Amino acid sequence: MEPQVQYAKTSDGVNIAFASMGEGPPLIRVPLEGTTHVQRDWEMFPDLQPLSRTFRLIWYDSRGTGLSDRDETDFSIEAMMRDLEAVFDRTGLGSFAVLATANSVPLAVTYATTFPDRVSHLVLVNGWAKWSDFAGSPGHEVHEALIDKDWTLYTETLARVLAGVDDARFIGLFGEHIRACIEPEAYRSLVLAAKSYDVSALLPDVKAKTLVLHRNNPWTPIRVGQKLAAAIPDARFLAMDGWSPGRVARLTEEFAGPAGKPESVELGALRTILFTDMEGSTSLTQRLGDAAAQELLQTHNRIVREALKAHAGTETKHTGDGIMASFTSASAALEAAVAIQKALADHNEADPDTAIRVRIGLNAGEPVAEDEDLFGTAVQLAARVCDRAEPGQILASNVVQELAAGKGFDFADQGESTLKGFEKPVRVYEVRWRD
Repeated sequence: MEPQVQYAKTSDGVNIAFASMGEGPPLIRVPLEGTTHVQRDWEMFPDLQPLSRTFRLIWYDSRGTGLSDRDETDFSIEAMMRDLEAVFDRTGLGSFAVLATANSVPLAVTYATTFPDRVSHLVLVNGWAKWSDFAGSPGHEVHEALIDKDWTLYTETLARVLAGVDDARFIGLFGEHIRACIEPEAYRSLVLAAKSYDVSALLPDVKAKTLVLHRNNPWTPIRVGQKLAAAIPDARFLAMDGWSPGRVARLTEEFAGPAGKPESVELGALRTILFTDMEGSTSLTQRLGDAAAQELLQTHNRIVREALKAHAGTETKHTGDGIMASFTSASAALEAAVAIQKALADHNEADPDTAIRVRIGLNAGEPVAEDEDLFGTAVQLAARVCDRAEPGQILASNVVQELAAGKGFDFADQGESTLKGFEKPVRVYEVRWRD
């Protein structure tokens, strides 16, 4: 289900775009100004969908960015407060939790101390209290050298150097995402305004329960997060290794979610793992361009997610060119795989010029669950089976075939295959799905 964009009007007449998903306790994700776009964020950032399964998640675009009024470029704390206040009024909330990252942390702190009866929890990720806390850091030096130069180079460097991301594909996507979120001059105005933010005097007045998460990075070293947490009464601090939105989502759920929520996946439970993989995504981008290729990826995502919803599957993560999902039933996983290929065949028949051809691989076992993700041999084997499939084909390991025996599926024995990373050959079956 795609988010529906709505609008709230600020006291100074600015239209603020926001969206809401989920039915749990309310959580507002304060925008990291300049990198948010209400509609694109749902696909771009892997923390939103897990959070919406626990919270009534609300996220929005600040003025001058995304789908909000783009000609408003007052990025002072006072103006940002008006944006958040408009969303609060429009959504009719009582008390709520706040998730804020990096430059949005000063806004979250200001709001929490101005309206202590409204903010129940603060989750602050890679945050800071004033610009001088990290001025002179390696990331800051790179930032200052590039911000007034080539806009494309700067936006892609923002992901690679400042955020510490080493996924080449994500770097390109994130750079393009920023360019869709804000204009260069507006971004420079935003940074100039952020340099004046200083909430260090407010930190001792924070009443909300606070969790400070920080990953050492070139932009804000770990000492910046430690200093922030030390100044907030009773704040909890956790240093994180690596960039893991899934872990941030899980820690937010544990800290601010409803008490006693059971784990969505138990350790050692039998699961059937499904992988999809789009054929030739790189060549599609080169042939069609970024925007058209992204639309095809979104079509793939929609078809897969509709099948997961219809057959009780759980999306584990987006892999860039596909989706990994898990099922408690092998039969349900096979039904979802068949539904995906049939829906894609219908799409391809209706529009051959934008055909989407997808490999699907399945395996079953007892994966290890950690940080909203699944790991272990069962997952690795499913990925290798997917790699072995041809576009438009469904392949399943012998374990899946045995679990679904007698359930009406048409299996064709493909013999034993030697899969990368596995010493012993694995017997693989094709799942025939065409009528």
